[in-house]
Amino acid sequence: MKTRSGADAAQDAPPLVGLIRNPRSHRNKGRPPEMDGAPNVLTAAPRNHADLREVLAGFAAKRIAYLAIDGGDGTVRDVLTCGADIWGDDWPELIVLPKGKTNALTVDLGLPNRWTLAEALAAAPAGRRVERRPLVIARADGAPIGDDSRLIGYFFGAGVFTLTIDKGQEAHRMGAFNSFAVGLTIALSLGQILFGRKGNRWRQPVPMDLRDAASGQPLPQDPRSQAGQRFFMIATTFERYPLGVKPFGDAVPPGIKVGLIDRPLRRVIGSLPAVLFGFYPRVISGNGGHRLGVDALDMDLGGSFILDGEAYPGGAYRMAQGPLLRFVTP
Repeated sequence: MKTRSGADAAQDAPPLVGLIRNPRSHRNKGRPPEMDGAPNVLTAAPRNHADLREVLAGFAAKRIAYLAIDGGDGTVRDVLTCGADIWGDDWPELIVLPKGKTNALTVDLGLPNRWTLAEALAAAPAGRRVERRPLVIARADGAPIGDDSRLIGYFFGAGVFTLTIDKGQEAHRMGAFNSFAVGLTIALSLGQILFGRKGNRWRQPVPMDLRDAASGQPLPQDPRSQAGQRFFMIATTFERYPLGVKPFGDAVPPGIKVGLIDRPLRRVIGSLPAVLFGFYPRVISGNGGHRLGVDALDMDLGGSFILDGEAYPGGAYRMAQGPLLRFVTP
């Protein structure tokens, strides 16, 4: 009887998976880890960034084939941030399990809302992948950002965008999650901006000096607005968005896409729903609305900013593109 060699057996062994699980994520609470007990799945639930770095270093030492992230957008941000010094530009393939209250990255990747680890591993041999570069945000002086040397995520916001996080929590308390939560957050925020009185914090520009890192030139700004101040800013490398919205249309090429509003004119804010669905009225482009692409951006922010749902302090930063990451998709 012919016996199998150790090399043949190893070749047929299931791929080794490192699973980072956030037990506090919306759809993980009170539930066991996926594929719990599977010999090829190494499951960890780190309590903080120090623990997360240690776990990821252990995964790298064991040469995992897939890194699975079981949580929402914030969990993805934390894993990418803590794994940057471990994997550099050579990451394992990634599996994202959408368990958070909002899962914008999974919309961009085209994942089902109930995508499981077993389904992802079954789909992986077929070879379909989506590639995305994240945003990398580092202090201009090289100082750490809290416990991290830099931050890595996918959706950045500053100015009045920082206030929408509160509205997002309000939407969650009302029972809205995922794309519905995004839509309700937009509606609640637009209401505050449109109907707020002068002096309302929802209608205040903040100091924001933005320059193309390659040329050193300031980003476009309406001369009628106050120099060095902006009302609203977003930046992302997404190609698809919740609810099918198209804030950048086809006007901005892949890379870092930046959207800006210089001042809170009601006629501009009232036209934003049209922008979300791919139109760009003259009332916006002619009154301090901007859509553009950059390779890297120097930012001096007078207020805090948001990266994938978490707030960070203002200051001088550089935003650039990170490594090309490969995600398993159906």
